[in-house]
Amino acid sequence: MAKKRIYLNAIEKSCPTDTPGLWAHPDDEGHRYKDLSYWTELAQLLESGGFDAVFFPDVLGQYDVYKKSRDTCLEQAIQAPINDPTYVIPAMAAVTKHLGFAVTCSTTYEHPYALARKMSTLDHLTKGRIGWNVVTSFLKSAARNYGLEDQLTAEERYEIGEEYLDVCYKLWEASWEADAVVQDREARIYTDPSKVHDIGHEGARFKVPGIHLCEPSPQRTPVIYQAGASTRGRAFAASHAEDVFLNTPTPEATKTIIDDIRSKAQAVGRRLEDLLFFPKLTVIVGRTEEEAQRKYQDYLKYSSTEGLLALLGGWSGIDFADYGPERLLQFAKNSNNRSIIEYLNDYPDKHWTVDELANIYAFGTTSLTIGSPEQIVDAMERYIEQTGADGFNISYITRPGTIRDFVELVVPELRRRGLVQEHYSDGVLRDKLFGQGPNLPDQHPGRTRSVLGVRA
Repeated sequence: MAKKRIYLNAIEKSCPTDTPGLWAHPDDEGHRYKDLSYWTELAQLLESGGFDAVFFPDVLGQYDVYKKSRDTCLEQAIQAPINDPTYVIPAMAAVTKHLGFAVTCSTTYEHPYALARKMSTLDHLTKGRIGWNVVTSFLKSAARNYGLEDQLTAEERYEIGEEYLDVCYKLWEASWEADAVVQDREARIYTDPSKVHDIGHEGARFKVPGIHLCEPSPQRTPVIYQAGASTRGRAFAASHAEDVFLNTPTPEATKTIIDDIRSKAQAVGRRLEDLLFFPKLTVIVGRTEEEAQRKYQDYLKYSSTEGLLALLGGWSGIDFADYGPERLLQFAKNSNNRSIIEYLNDYPDKHWTVDELANIYAFGTTSLTIGSPEQIVDAMERYIEQTGADGFNISYITRPGTIRDFVELVVPELRRRGLVQEHYSDGVLRDKLFGQGPNLPDQHPGRTRSVLGVRA
């Protein structure tokens, strides 16, 4: 029986670090995030390792819950400063042929008419390698800087997101017919106006009467990525997502979410094979287990408790400066991470310090795997078997060292076992992932909600 192919995405952010304190490690090059050469070199590294895509998370505000201030996030470079990731994509595409690019853009703070043009432009420039990670945004600091007094409720943000996608689908799928651009030099007609349609959208939040600004791109609609694990987020993913990113603490939690989204997707008429699931994985690999453990201990020396508490504060809304180690201990015990809970239970009478508890989350993740290439791949195989996931979002500790180690040490073992691609297939990103052509499948709401009935 053929083994299930494992898909690989690399997580990157256009900022100094996503790992509290590790920007100060002597091997870290995160400060080069402002240099185009950093991104082109990374793109070539990822394509040499057969990665399917690079995924760009993004934030539009600051982590200002800890100590009720943004100062710690600035001091510790916790996703600040942060640049717009969309601008590095054309440069990365220019030095690669196959690598995909999934970029995060918010439905709460950018108008769909403008977003649709941005995505079509990127899809044209990359020759069909663009994906959109759809987020509704959660930071209150972002809401205030976009002119709101407070953050909208999650339900309000998802309601906006639903209509937002309706507008985008109409622009991408229904406005321009496939043969609208004729480029008839003799007749001096570039586009046949009869084949370009106003979308006539009038909704509760948006009014977009006219046409899409761009002619159809290779995929028309970018590959839709989504990362919401809440009940509302799962329903949204079941309707819209093609690739679902997960950051869950245990295989059991991952499997529960995957099974739930797949069930919901079937209930709205979608096929199971039209969704892929990618849990987060952070790898510390050495040629031997001992070497990997030495790396881990070295990285721990640079871990920042203050930076981690600022990051956890942004994620949870809890100001750990007010509550001290007891509240952080409660947070750790409530994480549903079996390995963390078992570790804590080994010391029932211990009085934990904040620094000791912070080391449990030292690298801003509970998805850490440490070992030799064989041990790493064994763990990846087990996780796929236990959860039904389709691949992993590979995160970093140092940049680009973590990814380089993965490409040089783990990928050869994955290829030896026949678990990842040796060579890229032809086609656009959607076709590489699903093998069903460049466009959305007919069951996807991007097709079914395109009310004008125009088809590629």
